[in-house]
Amino acid sequence: MAVRVDASELIQLLELTPSDQNVMLVGRHGIGKSQIIADHFRERDMTVVPFFLGQMSDPGDLIGLLHKDEHTGRSEFLPPFWWPQDDQPIVLFLDELNRARPEILQSVMELALNKTLAGKRLPAGSVIVSAVNEGDEYQLTDLDPALVSRFNLYEFAPTVEDWLLWAERENIDARITSFIQKQPQFLDGHGIGSESDEPLSGLVKTPDRRGWARVSKLIEPIERLEAAHIKLIAGIVGSASANAFRRSLATPLPVSPAGVLLEFSKQRKTLGKMSLSELLLLNEQILVWISSGKCPAAREPKARSGLLSYLNLLRKRKLDEAVAHLVSMLGKPKFESVMEFISESIELTELLTGYMEGIRIE
Repeated sequence: MAVRVDASELIQLLELTPSDQNVMLVGRHGIGKSQIIADHFRERDMTVVPFFLGQMSDPGDLIGLLHKDEHTGRSEFLPPFWWPQDDQPIVLFLDELNRARPEILQSVMELALNKTLAGKRLPAGSVIVSAVNEGDEYQLTDLDPALVSRFNLYEFAPTVEDWLLWAERENIDARITSFIQKQPQFLDGHGIGSESDEPLSGLVKTPDRRGWARVSKLIEPIERLEAAHIKLIAGIVGSASANAFRRSLATPLPVSPAGVLLEFSKQRKTLGKMSLSELLLLNEQILVWISSGKCPAAREPKARSGLLSYLNLLRKRKLDEAVAHLVSMLGKPKFESVMEFISESIELTELLTGYMEGIRIE
């Protein structure tokens, strides 16, 4: 069984893996494999060349076209369109590897073995990453164990927190992030059924992370969603998800993380009336907001003061479990940047350190 990694662990293993070793990711479609890979290597100024092998009918797109050299009379392959011209290392992202035709897999074997294609070697430092889709909905090709052995194999299973952090940075509509936070089963469709007993032509629309990003773009300029908008959303993420999302719109949290941290005095009365379950949701939203870097540097002292006031209010309401919940989340690697943010305040550090020690003792 492949080792399971989340988004932050995937980035770490990409950083640690030498360029002469290949990486293979196993995971469902629409969970962000290609986005993370592209963003990571582009930040390192490396060109990322993606290939959707399941849609490729001719290996010539990958290896180039065969022609006769007029000077030597020999047949050779012309360099393909994507071949680097400046001898700089590149990243080949081979998506849908287990949907590729056998003749294309032969070329991938050559790449995986010695970083060559049709006798041409990739520039030194080039990286090969492949992705394998899983699920009963795919028409898949069994991969040769000899090919799989040329890759370091990982199952990519990003968490809901991974997506919430990404969504905050990408300004995904807050109505969607709040809904997914409350009902995370609708992010990837795990454990939800179709509202139709007989899907049209056997087709079933289920939600995925890519779909929710499309929904966000659709509803961003729309303040009040009507029945027609819900039908549009159902075509993107499925009827069950769209209807659950519609129901969630009736009960949004009455405050925002930015409002609590930057304008605490205005939110004090509202916070004093919120239930424990609402405060637990707010805790996560606060940590995600800080982690995303949304707080302007000049206002960070104000935000730290607001966080301290918020925690003191929870203690005044004798909601120690809410404080403990926030502290327990701070122990996750994803929120290391929040710990750095907190460390600038002696009062915050002392308060939270006391709770951390209490949790460890218990």
